[in-house]
Amino acid sequence: MLKDLTRGNETKVIVRFAVPMIIGNLFQQLYNIADAIIVGQYIGAGALAAVGSSYTLMIFLTSIILGLCMGSGVVFSMFFGAGKMDKLKGSIFTSFWFIALITLVINVLALIYIDEILYLIQIPTDILAETKKYLQIIFYGISFTFVYNYFAAVLRSMGNSMAPLIFLIIAAVINIALDIIFVVPLGMGVGGAALATIIAQGFSALSIAIYSFAKVPQIRPEARHLRFDSSIVRLIANYSVLSSIQQSIMNFGILMIQSLVNSFGVSVMAAFAAVVKIDSFAYMPVQDFGNAFCTFIAQNKGAEKSQRISNGIHSAIKIITLFCAAISILVWVFAKGLMGIFIMPSEVEIIRIGVQYLHIEASFYCLIGYLFMFYGLYRGFGRAGMSIILTILSLGTRVILAYTLSSVPSIGVLGIWWAIPIGWALADIMGFYILKRDNII
Repeated sequence: MLKDLTRGNETKVIVRFAVPMIIGNLFQQLYNIADAIIVGQYIGAGALAAVGSSYTLMIFLTSIILGLCMGSGVVFSMFFGAGKMDKLKGSIFTSFWFIALITLVINVLALIYIDEILYLIQIPTDILAETKKYLQIIFYGISFTFVYNYFAAVLRSMGNSMAPLIFLIIAAVINIALDIIFVVPLGMGVGGAALATIIAQGFSALSIAIYSFAKVPQIRPEARHLRFDSSIVRLIANYSVLSSIQQSIMNFGILMIQSLVNSFGVSVMAAFAAVVKIDSFAYMPVQDFGNAFCTFIAQNKGAEKSQRISNGIHSAIKIITLFCAAISILVWVFAKGLMGIFIMPSEVEIIRIGVQYLHIEASFYCLIGYLFMFYGLYRGFGRAGMSIILTILSLGTRVILAYTLSSVPSIGVLGIWWAIPIGWALADIMGFYILKRDNII
C-alpha cells in the first residue's frame, strides 16, 4: 500500500513508515548474522574472522550500489510527492539501467581482482583460503543485492515500506535454514554459509521485482517512458552519484578500520567480527529511521511544505534520543551475553576484547543516531554534498585517530575503539551547526 507522507501528524507518519523498514533491515542483517553465529559456533574462531572480514569488504563494494539506489529513491519521492507520475516512471526506467550497468562492472572487477583485494585488507595467511572461498561465492550475489535494493527504494519512495519487509523476512528464514543444513549436517564450511546467503538474496530480489510490476501500476512504464531523458539523467546522477560517494566513503573508512584490526591478529579479528554484528543490530533501527526520514523530507520538499519539514526534524531528534538511550543501556549491561551468541565460552580472550569494545561504543549510540538523521535529512533536501562532508569528517577522524592511537603500545587496540565515537561527535557538531546556520529548524 502506498502512503502519502505529506499529510497527518508528522511523528506518527514518520514512525509508521519507518517501522517496517527497521524490521526489514533487522531481518536483512540476519543474512550475515546467521553466517557468523553458525560459523563461529560450529567451525571456529578462524572461520568467524574470515566471514567477518568478508562482510566488511562486501558492504564496501555494495555501498556504491546502495548509494545509487538511495539517491534515486530521493528523486522518486520528490516526483511522487509533487504528483508528477510521468517523470516518476521515466526516472525509474533511466535509473534502473544506469545502476544495472555499474553493478555489472563492480561484479566483474571484484571477481577478477579478488586476490589483490584480499592482499590490500591484510587477511592473515591462516584464514586466507577460507576468506577467499567465502567471497568468491558471495560475489555472485551482487546482482541480487542490486535488484532487491532498487525495487525496495522504488516502493519506499512511494510510501510502501511493508512489501520489502515481507520479502526480507521470508528470505531471512530461508537463509537461516540453509545455513544450518549446509554447515552442520552437510559440513560445507564457510562455502555453505555463503551459498545459503546468495540463495536467500536471489529469492528476495526475484520476489520483490515480480511484486512491484504486478501490484504497483504507478511504476509500469509506457512506451513514451522508455527513453533516456537528459534532464532526468542529470537529476538522477546528481542525487545518486553523491549518495553513492557518501556511502562509499563511509564504508571505505570502515574497511580501513577492518584492515587495521586485521593487523592485531585472529583474536581481535574474531571479536571485531562479532561486535560489528551486535553494533549493526543495535543501531540499525536508527539508520533505517534516517532512511525513512529522507523519504519524508523528499516528499514534503516536493510538496513544498517547509513547516512540516521543521516539525519532522524536531520529532526525529526526540525519537532518536529516547531509542538510542534505551539501546545503549541494554547493550552495555548484556555485553558479555551478546558476545556469547557468537563465541564459545572457552574463547575467554575474544569475549574480553568484544566486551571492552561494546562498553565503549554502546555508551555513545545517540551520536550515531543523530548522524544517520543528518544523512537522511540532507539527502532528502537534495544536499547530498553535505552528507559527504559529514561522512568525511566522521570517518576521516576515526581512521586518523585509530591508526595514530593504536600505534602507541600503552593504548593499542583501545585506540581503535575510542576513535569511533569521537568521529561521530565531530560530525554531529557540524550537522547541528548547519541546521542552525541555515535556519532549517
